[in-house]
Amino acid sequence: MTKKEKVNYIIEELEKLYPKTPVPLDHKDAYTLLVAVLLSAQCTDERVNMVTPDLFRIADNPIDMVKVPVEKIKEIIRPCGLSPRKSQAIYDLSGILLNKHNGEVPASFEALEELPGVGHKTASVVMAQAFNVPAFPVDTHIHRLLTRWGITSGKNVVQTEQDAKRLFPEEYWNKLHLQIIFYGREYSPARFPKLKKDYITRTIGTKKAIAELK
Repeated sequence: MTKKEKVNYIIEELEKLYPKTPVPLDHKDAYTLLVAVLLSAQCTDERVNMVTPDLFRIADNPIDMVKVPVEKIKEIIRPCGLSPRKSQAIYDLSGILLNKHNGEVPASFEALEELPGVGHKTASVVMAQAFNVPAFPVDTHIHRLLTRWGITSGKNVVQTEQDAKRLFPEEYWNKLHLQIIFYGREYSPARFPKLKKDYITRTIGTKKAIAELK
């Protein structure tokens, strides 16, 4: 298969499997999504969704969040890991939103990436899922699968994102990145790479990836 043929195949198959793509992180607006995505670093979405109700019960907006002591935030989000850094980032970015953005989450990659604890991947998720701006956030699932499928060399997530944006039509980006995540979790989890149900890899994967499935 050529890369163009692979791209078309991926889009068609993932659309069959996941015609609807609900956002995995529970949230009600751009702010709660931003906090949830920040918490999801090196943590599962399931665990984040267990923690955020307690956090958002006391503060689901920047005005209330800056009234909460950092130690209290840290105590609540401890199960997500990296709680000292994440709690300080949540507190600090809430103050910045109030002081620089009228309490609103900015719909700008540049402004988002200036916030504490917000890197390019987090900004991309917020832009795609909160503001419907075309973005292709690359997490470990996407990086792993696009490498296995021969879409990218897989040298790093930056290169993976560049290759994905170059090869996949822009109108598919926001939905496709979620579909690939869903597929990775269900059909090709990192801990069990030899699962025979990973049929997309068997069909279009690199020789190395196909060999791993046998």
